[in-house]
Amino acid sequence: MARKWICNIGFFYILLQANSNSMAQHNELGKWGENMAAQYLIDKGYAIRHRDWKSGRRDIDIVAVTPDGSTLAFVEVKTRHDRRFSEPEQAVDWRKIRSLTMAASAYIARYALDLDLRFDIITVVGEGATAEIDHIEGAFLPPRF
Repeated sequence: MARKWICNIGFFYILLQANSNSMAQHNELGKWGENMAAQYLIDKGYAIRHRDWKSGRRDIDIVAVTPDGSTLAFVEVKTRHDRRFSEPEQAVDWRKIRSLTMAASAYIARYALDLDLRFDIITVVGEGATAEIDHIEGAFLPPRF
């Protein structure tokens, strides 16, 4: 069953219609993108420590060790069908960065790790074998709290 909403954006009213399956499709696309990103990292020599690691309501998509074993990478994966509306990495805003760094702090405390740290973003755009994967190493620095 479809749901409808009317949104007021400035002087415009937009009728939005969401299918009950749209969230399930969105979640499936995200999981597929995370699988693609994990395989990409494995192919590049990274060791995956955890996937979808949670600390309360916060999560980290992928936690991996770099091929040389010196750096722990906390990876946020953004998957999109296309770049029509924006670049996927633009969805990692200050709220998401704060959430990721807090989850990373919890991860480090839990596992008592002594490695260099890095925050990466992997974007997956498209579908199937033609999907484009971009890896932005050191995408952002953690904020100070």
